[in-house]
Amino acid sequence: MTEPAFDKSANTGFTHLVNATGFSLQGLKMAFKTESAFRQELAALCVVLPSGFWLTESLLLSLALFCACMLVLVVELLNSGIEAAVDRVGMEHHDLSKNAKDFGSAAAMISLIIAGSVWFYILYTAYLRLS
Repeated sequence: MTEPAFDKSANTGFTHLVNATGFSLQGLKMAFKTESAFRQELAALCVVLPSGFWLTESLLLSLALFCACMLVLVVELLNSGIEAAVDRVGMEHHDLSKNAKDFGSAAAMISLIIAGSVWFYILYTAYLRLS
């Protein structure tokens, strides 16, 4: 079932801002509803961010942790978008479809490695400071 076409000509100024915010919130809601990896990463973020802020005395490290965690969510949303677009095209196996999904998955993994590295650095500096 298709929805009526969106009239972009009337989507300017403040109306554009309101519509864009609504679309963004719909995307976050759908990601939370349908993507288990997104929910898991949000749950981890709820633990990692407060504890990371508590463990570090550096505003710069806190900012790095926040940015790394946001990067994980951004990349997961992009990966989910790629997967949805590929699935929309067709469910039959195709090497290009597999590559697109694998590339998105690799990007998500790299973002997790970045966030994990920042987190472990915070743990390491806290250990050195407390010992």
